[in-house]
Amino acid sequence: MKRNLLLQFVLLICFSAKLCAQVPLANAHAHNDYEHERPLKDALSFGFTSVEADIYLINDELYVSHNYPENLKGIGLKELYLDPLQQLLKANSNQVYPGYKGVFYLMIDLKSDAGPTYKKLHQLVSEYPEFKNNPNFKIYLSGKDLLYTLSMKDRIMAVDGRPKDINGTYTIDEMPVISESFVGITGWKTRSEITGDQWKKVETFINEVHKSGKKCRIWGIPDNEAVWKRLLGYKMDFINTDKLKELSGFLKRETSPAKD
Repeated sequence: MKRNLLLQFVLLICFSAKLCAQVPLANAHAHNDYEHERPLKDALSFGFTSVEADIYLINDELYVSHNYPENLKGIGLKELYLDPLQQLLKANSNQVYPGYKGVFYLMIDLKSDAGPTYKKLHQLVSEYPEFKNNPNFKIYLSGKDLLYTLSMKDRIMAVDGRPKDINGTYTIDEMPVISESFVGITGWKTRSEITGDQWKKVETFINEVHKSGKKCRIWGIPDNEAVWKRLLGYKMDFINTDKLKELSGFLKRETSPAKD
């Protein structure tokens, strides 16, 4: 047991040292991060500051998967995300990337029934003191019927907003991000050319979100450099991608190191 703990500690120190040399990318969001070969670690190795995990409550445990999983081995939320992030926060003065003054976001999408799934998640997250009131780390939740959680006295996590919330009264602590699908904003049909009017709708949506004081995320975007460049020009906060290496290279060419 002691040998295993020592090995884990050594591996953590080595990984933290690699993160010291990494450039954190404030605009990079890893869509369905858990589908990559090394969940979380691959995103961190490319400088991502926002990662997404979908969860199911099964037999009173939380598992990470896009669809209801048949094999539960090795896909626990605790082992894939919560424990590694806690270890990094402990090692790096409550920061995921050493010296990074911005926020690292863990977006958790509740795929099973919201009430019991949230209850279990809140219970689990409460066991990690490093996650509470940490200006450099934020968990926010995506899913239906979660706004009621914002009024809970012992709330730790925030909620992902939708377009209807743009003119709402939720604070950035309660709702740091407002999200919508690319199709929902534009009416774009897959494989068709994106028109100027559709791009204008995207720009307007981003501007409206920013006026509300929130960050913006659009999912289901065409995942290529031409689209990334356009979104970056519109000051998109989170560029949603499955192509970690490619987006990382693009952002490093197009932007300076993240400063907030």
